[in-house]
Amino acid sequence: MTRAGEIGNRLLAALPPGDFALLAPGLERVALDQDAVLSRMGDQVEHVVFPHSGVISLMIDMAGGQTVGSAVVGCEGALGTLSVLGSSPSAITAVVRAAGTASRMSVSRFHAAFSRSPAIRRAVQSHITAMLVQLQLGGACNALHPVEARMARWLLGFRDRIDTDVLPLTQEALSEILGVRRTTVTLLMRNLRASGAIRSDRRRHIEVDPMRLAAAACECHGMIRLEVEKILSTVAAPSSDPSLIGSRSPD
Repeated sequence: MTRAGEIGNRLLAALPPGDFALLAPGLERVALDQDAVLSRMGDQVEHVVFPHSGVISLMIDMAGGQTVGSAVVGCEGALGTLSVLGSSPSAITAVVRAAGTASRMSVSRFHAAFSRSPAIRRAVQSHITAMLVQLQLGGACNALHPVEARMARWLLGFRDRIDTDVLPLTQEALSEILGVRRTTVTLLMRNLRASGAIRSDRRRHIEVDPMRLAAAACECHGMIRLEVEKILSTVAAPSSDPSLIGSRSPD
């Protein structure tokens, strides 16, 4: 890898060539396999991962065995950047919900480049700020809005990042993300199908109608999308595509 634009990750593509050159020798291209667990809550963070394509959901594991989704990462961001704040166990479990590819590097090599480059530090700061926006608005949404609207928001968030109406999601995955029973997801899917927001629900795939799904979602999808874009646009290089979250370079 010699040029950020060849990678397809927005954070890397925003770096000036000299700053990207600090990262390039340590980057390796890896596959993001469907349903792969990239890190577990409580584990030590070993890699920083920059997705080119695909979607990763960040999950909170509760002591009683329940789970709930807290945020989502695609080609606009990275996984593991919080490690620059100090050595500590991961606070989340990261699960690949849509397969893709990524560049990754060891935490130690990333920290070395981070310490040498103000541009990398600014990019990481913007990314962490964008993640905090997701966490804060997502937490408020979980507390205040009906589960059907929240499910529509999550589906739209996945759709933004993979740029297709056919989402590689199962009802089981949605129940884990939403923190509800599988039977609740089945009922919600039936309601969304009746409204036309979901066109079909085949095995391991959900086909959505984005316009009707947006009508079923709460306002949080638009708010999160807008606020994240405002933050990430501050680190965009002049040659990079400033369109939001779902824009990505071909693999």
